[in-house]
Amino acid sequence: QALLEESGGGSVRSGGSLTLSCKGSGWTIKNYCMGWFRQRLGKKREAVAAIHTDGTTYVADSVKGRFSISQDSAEKTSTLQLTSLKVEDTAMYFCAYEDWESSTWDRCMSANMYRDWGQGTQVTVSS
Repeated sequence: QALLEESGGGSVRSGGSLTLSCKGSGWTIKNYCMGWFRQRLGKKREAVAAIHTDGTTYVADSVKGRFSISQDSAEKTSTLQLTSLKVEDTAMYFCAYEDWESSTWDRCMSANMYRDWGQGTQVTVSS
């Protein structure tokens, strides 16, 4: 079973930046997606960004141009860079892992395609 641990959350003012990291362990599969999702209070979990080990990245329209994703597949680590943060970005951010030989938007950006999740890290943006 994959284990995932997020870090880097915190409280910032609107317009600020944060870097979230997800450190994974427990798998030897070489081809996989690591996704970032968020869940705002009272809302469904939504996809933010994802990356496959083939280098393909996906970013939700709601954060495009402000958030970016990268990975170090050798270290099983994914990084989500959050910039120009808005109050509405306040949420619990989760990373997830799923092994896929090849990447598609549906595979990497759908929460129901992931079986392994981290515990989450809180991001709070104030005005």
